[in-house]
Amino acid sequence: MNTYQRSSALFAAAKKVIPGGVNSPVRAFKSVGGTPIFVEKAQGAYLFDADHQRYIDYIASWGPMILGHAHAPVIEAIQAQAEKGTSYGIPTALETEIAALVVQAVPNIDKVRFVNSGTEACMSAVRLARGYTGREKIIKFAGCYHGHSDAFLIQAGSGAVTFGAPNSPGVTQGTAKDTLLARYNDLASVEELFHQHADAIAAIIIEPVAGNMGCIPPAEGFLEGLRALCDQHGALLIFDEVMTGFRLALGGAQERLGIAADIVTFGKVIGGGLPVGAFAARAEIMKELAPEGPVYQAGTLSGNPLAMVAGLTTLKALQDDPEIYVRLDEKTAHLHHGMHALLESKGLPFQINRLGSMLSLHFTDQPVTDFDSAAAGNNPHFNRYFHAMLDRGVYLPPSAFESYFLNDALSYNDLAFTLEAFEEWLKTV
Repeated sequence: MNTYQRSSALFAAAKKVIPGGVNSPVRAFKSVGGTPIFVEKAQGAYLFDADHQRYIDYIASWGPMILGHAHAPVIEAIQAQAEKGTSYGIPTALETEIAALVVQAVPNIDKVRFVNSGTEACMSAVRLARGYTGREKIIKFAGCYHGHSDAFLIQAGSGAVTFGAPNSPGVTQGTAKDTLLARYNDLASVEELFHQHADAIAAIIIEPVAGNMGCIPPAEGFLEGLRALCDQHGALLIFDEVMTGFRLALGGAQERLGIAADIVTFGKVIGGGLPVGAFAARAEIMKELAPEGPVYQAGTLSGNPLAMVAGLTTLKALQDDPEIYVRLDEKTAHLHHGMHALLESKGLPFQINRLGSMLSLHFTDQPVTDFDSAAAGNNPHFNRYFHAMLDRGVYLPPSAFESYFLNDALSYNDLAFTLEAFEEWLKTV
């Protein structure tokens, strides 16, 4: 049984000077209760906390650490670059090199612009779509998260189809009116929005595989239907691949699922663990972006050389070892099947969703296909599960609404340890 004395003291100190004691809300364990662990270091598949306890890591820094933590070639590249300087605010050849690799790897894009976060990438992609189409409204899906830009902090109303309403103070009604809400995996809800607002919709933005209500893959025909609606009405289809980009395949969800988007956003893996985001599209769309066109976007730290070299080294490793995606899929399937067998023998209601190296467990007897069905799960049960696994040395996402992300450093011994811990917990239920 793990102890958290040092982490508890660090959390108490942090709350005095940082709102909620954390710099991103899910880290505070508010959803699952208890005191968050504070990490001192990470290596390979493992986290080590301030109390010198080791955890098998199933969040991989929420996705970027696909190769495992402190991957030697990435660390060496960062160190070598740091000796040359950490920021210039002036172009470098590194930016062109990684951009060329991204364009080569990802279908349907000609040019890419680097930014500093997934939030910034999605915000910029929507601005670009509005500038390109001359329209103002966007469609997003309840439960999909595209960062904390005002236009995305919108919740669905009680009706089947509704205008958005802000779900964070500070987001204005004026901003919310241009965000239309649809249900994930419900093509009819999108068709109704186009019926009502066809000439005003600039774009649909969607996580092609949702990762912020658990892992929820798209239903058969759903993304194809969105593509057809955009083509029919002159709107753009934006894939938020901050999570799925370079994780589900080198070419991301577009490659894995065979669906072409107009604009794609990236983060996480593309930065190799350093803060970075990007958005990309065909040349005729990207030419609208400053300094070529009138759509403005800028950033002092965009193309930061440390982030560029970390991302470049990571993407080269993925390009040079395409079998990594096979290994990740097989390990995730092994964990899935092991959990399924144990849960089925226990007789608990559950759903396990998986696509590639993304996975989530929901304590419900109904399929989890959208935000409402994810929210219907037994989340207090999930909270007990989370802490039981944490106490046994397994770090899971501290929310029932987040996806697991597996990394290549995980061994089958790690998976066996995880399943043994899972079985031990089930004996107490």
